[in-house]
Amino acid sequence: MHPFPHDIFTEQSDVDPDTLANLGPLRPLAGIWQAKKGIDIAPKADGPEQRTFIEHIRFDPIDPQSNGPQLLYGLRYHIHITTVEEDITFHDQVGYWLWESATGLVQQTLAIPRGQVLLASGQAKPDDKTITLTAARGQTDYGICSTDFLEQAFRTDAYRIQIVFNDDGSWSYDIQTTLTVRGQTAPFTHHDRNTLHRIGEAKPNPWAQILAKRAQHPAPAQTNAPPAG
Repeated sequence: MHPFPHDIFTEQSDVDPDTLANLGPLRPLAGIWQAKKGIDIAPKADGPEQRTFIEHIRFDPIDPQSNGPQLLYGLRYHIHITTVEEDITFHDQVGYWLWESATGLVQQTLAIPRGQVLLASGQAKPDDKTITLTAARGQTDYGICSTDFLEQAFRTDAYRIQIVFNDDGSWSYDIQTTLTVRGQTAPFTHHDRNTLHRIGEAKPNPWAQILAKRAQHPAPAQTNAPPAG
């Protein structure tokens, strides 16, 4: 039984427009990041293949989002990965990381341009240094959806991501994706890991930027004095 309120329509009236101040455990992710020594272990016909990759990630704060009484703060992200051997795209991914302070719910949406999307979830406290999210095939709330080719050839059965915020300001992730590969009897764990270092700061979300500009340049006061003459 979900602890949802009886009134599912009325939105919160006292929403803080400053997303960066309300991201909870996701706050350290905001900004632009880069790494040059990521490790990918993927299935191949002759056995697992390990490759080193170069990764660039951008997390931009979005305006607060309401599902009726549910209030979410989040980051829109874009991941672009190349390899040491080639400059062409090795992996491209977009989505959102979302935080609900009232329940401690953390969510990640993921979409890749090979016909796959997922929604993963986990629980965290505002100051946690480690966040773990999971999703599973077949679930209708936090699940995985793929094309018919991927379902038949490289079926994704489970997804798990763990993020660790390091003392030096960097952060690391470890992703384990469980695959059923056609022709192989045992499940395959597609493994990715990396440590990212900040190369750029995050800008405030659009609503917060608008309010900041208004505070710097307030509109002139209006008077009710009659015109001269």
